[in-house]
Amino acid sequence: MSIKRILILEDDLHTQSVLTHHIANLEDELNKQSNPIQLATTILSEYTQVEEYINKTNHPFDIILLDRDDKIGGSFHVIDLNKFPKEKIIGISSTPPYNELLKQKGITKIVWKDYSNLDNFAAGVIRNMKLLISQL
Repeated sequence: MSIKRILILEDDLHTQSVLTHHIANLEDELNKQSNPIQLATTILSEYTQVEEYINKTNHPFDIILLDRDDKIGGSFHVIDLNKFPKEKIIGISSTPPYNELLKQKGITKIVWKDYSNLDNFAAGVIRNMKLLISQL
C-alpha cells in the first residue's frame, strides 16, 4: 500500500465538502486495486497558511488543488510554484482569468469551478487526479 498526499487550497466549505466526498470515493476505488493507495488530504483556507506552512518548509505533496481567492481576501497564488512540479498542480478557480494566470505560469491542468454544479466540477478534478496518480 502507498499513500498519496493531496494539498487542497480552497476556502469555500461547500466546495471542500464536495471535493472531499469525491476524493473519499476515489480512495475507495484505489483501495480495490492489487496495490492499494490511500489518500491523505491537507486543506488550507487562508493564504497566510500557505506562506507559513507550505512556502517555508518542504512538504511531499503529490497533487495540489489550487484555488485563487482565500477566506481572508488574499490569494492562494502566493504558493511558491518553483517548489512543486507544475504537472502536479490542478487549478480550480471559478474565475477564468485566474485560471488563465495559472496557464501562463505553466499549469496545464485546469478545472473550472462551477458553483451551480459542484459535483460536475469535482468529477473533473477527480479525472485529473486519477491521471496524475496513474503517473506517480
